[in-house]
Amino acid sequence: MKIAKLLTATVAGALFALPAFAVDLKIGLQDDADVLDPAQSRTFVGRIVYTAMCDKLVDVSPDLKIVPQLATEWSWSVDGKELTMKLRQGVKFHDETPFNAEAVVATIERNITLPESRRKSELSSVAKVEATSEYEVKFTLKAPDVTLLAQLSDRAGMIVSPKAAKELGAKFGDHPVCAGPFKFVERVQQDRIVLEKFQDYWNKDKIFIDKLTYLPIPDTTVRLANLRSGDLDMIERLAATDAEAVKADSSLVYADAVGTGYMALYTNIGNGARANNPFGKDKRLRQAFSLAIDRDAVNQIVYEGTAVAGNQPFPPSSPWFDKDIPVPARDLDKAKALIKEAGFDRVPIELQIPNNPVAMQMMQIIQSMVGEAGFDVSLKSTEFATLLSEQTAGNYQLSRSDWSGRVDPDGNIHQFITCKGGINDTKYCNPEVDKLLNEARASTDDAVRKEKYDAAAVILNDDLPIIYLGHQSWIWALHKNITGFTPSPDGMIRLVGVKKAG
Repeated sequence: MKIAKLLTATVAGALFALPAFAVDLKIGLQDDADVLDPAQSRTFVGRIVYTAMCDKLVDVSPDLKIVPQLATEWSWSVDGKELTMKLRQGVKFHDETPFNAEAVVATIERNITLPESRRKSELSSVAKVEATSEYEVKFTLKAPDVTLLAQLSDRAGMIVSPKAAKELGAKFGDHPVCAGPFKFVERVQQDRIVLEKFQDYWNKDKIFIDKLTYLPIPDTTVRLANLRSGDLDMIERLAATDAEAVKADSSLVYADAVGTGYMALYTNIGNGARANNPFGKDKRLRQAFSLAIDRDAVNQIVYEGTAVAGNQPFPPSSPWFDKDIPVPARDLDKAKALIKEAGFDRVPIELQIPNNPVAMQMMQIIQSMVGEAGFDVSLKSTEFATLLSEQTAGNYQLSRSDWSGRVDPDGNIHQFITCKGGINDTKYCNPEVDKLLNEARASTDDAVRKEKYDAAAVILNDDLPIIYLGHQSWIWALHKNITGFTPSPDGMIRLVGVKKAG
């Protein structure tokens, strides 16, 4: 009898260990992520993957408040030039090395000094970071920077294994090692990113998924079809045209949240040889292009009313939006007059766009609208990571690239517009704009910050290096057996507390 019980227990234990019993969650993404290194990456979907893989010093709650993650508490000095953070104890990286203040220092210094890092401008206010004890760090700033906490709630604050970072250098993205709930297993470009539950995660009791697979599927129709067939458990950026159908499907759950980001067109102002064209050199043509667009109509048609028209890096509902520069109504006569004033009859433009149907539909409508004013737009469709790479290299004339948004207004504008901004692909450079945005960073008074952003908006609305189109909601669809998911305005998929029923 004892032997039988022992055999039964052994067999049960063996069966429990089989992969068939693991909880496997498959998530469909609109794009493939770029390099999986928080220091180097820039894609929105990359941030979704990091949310599962790389814990940050602080996180953002669904109501857009800064909340603890790897840092448990923090305080500012009276002069606003020192930020001290107490760190969570008992945390390990995926390679089992311990998380401590030295690891934070190593990561922040890597973000600032790595030649390939895109986090430099986000951390430009940091003069030094030091370990004041094993579990406490102090940031000393060159000048007060109220935006730093918000930066540390994103890629700049994702702490990576110092051991792995040292060994892999710029190739860290080939095998990223962080301290999040899931660790890296494999990646096949344009096919899948696979993670598995990290058994030593500090909050492991609230992680109920064993294996996590992200699948890039740019076509929204195909993404939804895969969800309905059961090949996916969840998808992000459901097409607005499919919202009602998902709501009516009893096997699915619909979720959405108004985003903090924007949809925009980036003009090559000074990024290499391709900037040497009339559209990049003459702001009157950019003003004409903007005036030829009926933003309300585009957003109603393409996004079924789930998106709002916009002309600034902040949505009209934001307290940071400058109401003295309202979203412009379409004005074909004025657009034509500006084109004529610039000395042209027809203006040829190559516009690169991401290869997803929603963006393509929107840009085809805009192509038709601006065509009536005098712009002959040819659309060049490409995979999103390639599009961003081409933007960085300056191999574009006009490019459609959206921004997922940040909690602090600085995160929606500074790095895109300032002369040395980390994601300034337009290479627009205006010292007065730099001055205003740097001053906005330094003030802890929201009224003063608002004045600075408004003053910058006046200049940018005239120069138009970035032509803003509107602001969309993040929309998810998931199977009804997935519970515990909370939609967030930042568009992230947080898996703490998420469960999948059998």
